[in-house]
Amino acid sequence: MIKAAVVGGSGYTGSELARILSRHPGISLEAITSRQNAGTPVARTLPFLKGFTDLSFVDRLPENGDYDVVFLATPHTASMQHAPGLLARGIKVVDLSGDYRLPDPAVYERWYGHHHTDPANLAKAAYGLPELFRAEVARADLIANPGCYPTCSLLALAPLLRGGLVEGTVIIDAKSGTSGAGQEPTRQTHHPVCGASITPYKVGSHRHAPEIKTVADRLTGKDIDVVFTPHLLPIVRGMLTTCYASLKDGVTKEDVAAAYESSYGEERFVHVTSAPSIPSTVGANFCEVGFEVVGRTVVAMGALDNLVKGAAGQAVQNANILFKMDEAMGLDFPGLGV
Repeated sequence: MIKAAVVGGSGYTGSELARILSRHPGISLEAITSRQNAGTPVARTLPFLKGFTDLSFVDRLPENGDYDVVFLATPHTASMQHAPGLLARGIKVVDLSGDYRLPDPAVYERWYGHHHTDPANLAKAAYGLPELFRAEVARADLIANPGCYPTCSLLALAPLLRGGLVEGTVIIDAKSGTSGAGQEPTRQTHHPVCGASITPYKVGSHRHAPEIKTVADRLTGKDIDVVFTPHLLPIVRGMLTTCYASLKDGVTKEDVAAAYESSYGEERFVHVTSAPSIPSTVGANFCEVGFEVVGRTVVAMGALDNLVKGAAGQAVQNANILFKMDEAMGLDFPGLGV
């Protein structure tokens, strides 16, 4: 049995990790940290876990804690304070923050506004999008779990980018539920503001934009121009991305269909469908992708649960790969459908 701990377990992502790990047949959840809830039974703060865990929150992990893997559900800058010590002890780390997603520390500093204090481990981190980089995940000690928008956008676009089927600017229109903003309410996420509206935000300045571009450049070997616009949806969970790109001369709809089949025909957690659906993916670790060709433009679409395949579920999927378990272990359940 693999022993795991979650640092930052009372937020939406951390609590989703606890929910999934509490029923994982191959991973034992040994500890969950929360400074504000230290000493409190987890099931009192997270009542949906009553009967599934007897743990209480701890302020911090003990120095001599016996763990095989630690999930860092911490804010950016906090993860790079935790990861070096854990890695030095031989503990594998799955980081759900943005601290290890951008391989260039200068790019990280420009977008996050902080100096990167762990460049040595940054250079070794594997980008944890299994459907694209499974082999790298399998041999890594540190996994940079992707952001939710990049996961949804890149899975929708990857067959086109890897296959060299498109050219020019890639435009991404992305929409996410309010849980993606975290537990702390803000003026923008206050229900009277967003409850009956679809609101664009951080246009041109969202931190997931350089993450998407970094991977798009890597998949194509070129400098890809990406225009990314996120929107807030008046729902709690779920994400939908609609991406637009120009097909190269001579590329047909049949070529596009073949690229998607080749990329995802054998993938457990990516389903190719004509109309990706948020309800089909909510509560599950699936991403639905699809496409349509309109003239010389290809419209690539993706849908997922931003807290599962966009965060905690993908983190567990990466851990399964790290420890050579069935990739679907603890994750093989369907979406809610409504």
